[in-house]
Amino acid sequence: MTGNPKITFIGAGSTVFMKNIIGDVLQRPALSGARFALMDLNPQRLEESAIVVRKLASTLGASATVETFTDQRKALDGAHFVVVAFQIGGYEPCTVTDFEVPKKYGLRQTIADTLGVGGIMRGLRTVPHLWKICEDMLAVCPEAVILQYVNPMAINTWAIAEKYPTIKQVGLCHSVQGTAMELAHDLDIPYEEIRYRSAGINHMAFYLKFEHRQPDGSYRDLYPDLVRGYREGRAPKPGWNPRCPNKVRYEMLTRLGYFVTESSEHFAEYTPYFIKEGREDLIEKFGIPLDEYPKRCIEQIARWKSQADEYRNADKIEVTQSKEYASSIINSVWTGEPSVIYGNVRNNGCITSLPYNCAAEVPCLVDASGIQPTFIGDLPPQLTALMRTNINVQELTVQALMTENREHIYHAAMMDPHTAAELDLDQIWSLTDDLLAAHGDWLPEWARGARKVQAA
Repeated sequence: MTGNPKITFIGAGSTVFMKNIIGDVLQRPALSGARFALMDLNPQRLEESAIVVRKLASTLGASATVETFTDQRKALDGAHFVVVAFQIGGYEPCTVTDFEVPKKYGLRQTIADTLGVGGIMRGLRTVPHLWKICEDMLAVCPEAVILQYVNPMAINTWAIAEKYPTIKQVGLCHSVQGTAMELAHDLDIPYEEIRYRSAGINHMAFYLKFEHRQPDGSYRDLYPDLVRGYREGRAPKPGWNPRCPNKVRYEMLTRLGYFVTESSEHFAEYTPYFIKEGREDLIEKFGIPLDEYPKRCIEQIARWKSQADEYRNADKIEVTQSKEYASSIINSVWTGEPSVIYGNVRNNGCITSLPYNCAAEVPCLVDASGIQPTFIGDLPPQLTALMRTNINVQELTVQALMTENREHIYHAAMMDPHTAAELDLDQIWSLTDDLLAAHGDWLPEWARGARKVQAA
């Protein structure tokens, strides 16, 4: 394409995240004149973000322009790319609710933003807002590509594809490349010498191959080294967060034969094996960080405020390349220069052992033709079986949203592996009632209020 792309950010008040994406974009010569439309409901944070973008452009000598909007449709008008990054309900009250209400039933969580009762509630809060973005896009920028950075990623991607199938979308997460970097560190191998292929669903994709390039150009399988390192106590090495020692994923590697791409704190609550009432031995053995996400939110809020103040007061903002895929996608679609990313898309038979309409995370070729998922075929049966337990919850949540049938919310909670391992049916339904009541106006109207049909 010629000219300068218009890139709209919905949720631009997330200043630090927006700064990383725009910093990546402006370092690409073909995008240095991009037109940025920043949209947020908080005028103060919106203006702070605009100041940061202008300073980024000045630092890099880019000719980019910036406009701010509180009206979503106006911000989207004529956009070529739409980056979405928001959290409906925020840390307070909604994240706090998703943790504190289940605790009353003895149900403990670590992150609660992807699956489980916390992930279900977040999906119910989030999808209607994503659908409104799609509706506005169809009206004012129907050919734009939406780059969605919002959890619960799989539920969101699935729900967009179901209701607005013509929208060009991809759900983006940095877990695939981020975990590959962690494993390279554990093995003392330069990341640039690693080759991998991953596939599955968001936060539960697995490396089907994880290899090291040899001096003669051949590749060596690194899975035996990872298993040996774990059994000998050399892996995992300490990471960025001392509360999260990453043992769950290594343990599951020894059971499944493959390494999952999302963190141990996440993975502990996608399965029924690690968080159990009265089993403090498991919590200690695997270093499971209960209530990790609330702690992380508090730290991030403080850090974001400090960084935003620093950026606002700085004359120039130094820029380094992040590991996010957004700028690669925008550059490839705009210029035709090909790239490969890992994206969340409607499966459409890419992974033949998973449902055709689920949201799959697979390698995608990106060029002027858009985002093109690659064919994977069948996954190893044990991986397929584990993913299906999570897909059941995703599917029922999407069905609840599509049909506005409250009963499917309870069905989704019933099928969640962690919830079902801890609570009986009456407890699950009562907990779901309490969460729906506590979230109130943050939920779509049909999901609020008392249950109309009682459990038999």
